[in-house]
Amino acid sequence: IMPKTHIIILAGGKGTRMNADFPKVLFKIKEKPMIGYLLEKVVRICEKPTIIIGYKGEDVIQETDNKYHYVWQKEQLGTGHAVMCAKSELSKLDSDNIVVLLGDMPLVSCDTIQQMVGMHEENHSAITISTVNSPNFEGDFNRFYHYGRVVRNQEGDVEKIVELKDADDDQKKIKEVNTSYYCFNAKWLWENIEKLKNENVAKEYYLTDMIGMAVAQNQRVGSFVIKNPVEGFGVNSIEESKVIERYLA
Repeated sequence: IMPKTHIIILAGGKGTRMNADFPKVLFKIKEKPMIGYLLEKVVRICEKPTIIIGYKGEDVIQETDNKYHYVWQKEQLGTGHAVMCAKSELSKLDSDNIVVLLGDMPLVSCDTIQQMVGMHEENHSAITISTVNSPNFEGDFNRFYHYGRVVRNQEGDVEKIVELKDADDDQKKIKEVNTSYYCFNAKWLWENIEKLKNENVAKEYYLTDMIGMAVAQNQRVGSFVIKNPVEGFGVNSIEESKVIERYLA
């Protein structure tokens, strides 16, 4: 247990591409909802994580035995908006770090989360992102092609994340991708989260925009490279869930 670290799991989305009329995180892999695999690891670090719920959120509460902390995201307005919804309650906690994870990424390990937090504290960063160096964009790794690219400056520091739809041809060739696991300095996060703007095609508030915000403020943005790329696998389709199944112990 890391007492000064609180974990938020984003679980508000609908499983549209899974042809499911229930929250995506409840899609079962080997007879167990995806979010169950993640929670098993998370509770070893943070006893009572916060789960952000939205579409049919009551089902998520029921499936997780109502034993965590739940925050409603009434409208699906992006990852940044999901975290904003938790600000009024979580900013009162005595936490140094806020870790944000996605409920549809069941392969992340306890070690990876702890190491990311450790590096974050050591470097006194405002944000630490976790990334994966994809060997290629083929086979099991083809999903990484759709992830945001990590753009670094000449010193090797993270400058920004560029989403695939906004990437130019050179950026598309970058094989270091953003896994969407983040560790924030809690004080900095709550002071800045509401400055996010939704000036993009989807009119959503993206958590990735916090990186540019930190850079503009001359805050430190750290990056933790996950050793085992499969820990960055998310589930967006039935095919991808079959791949995950092979990697689940």
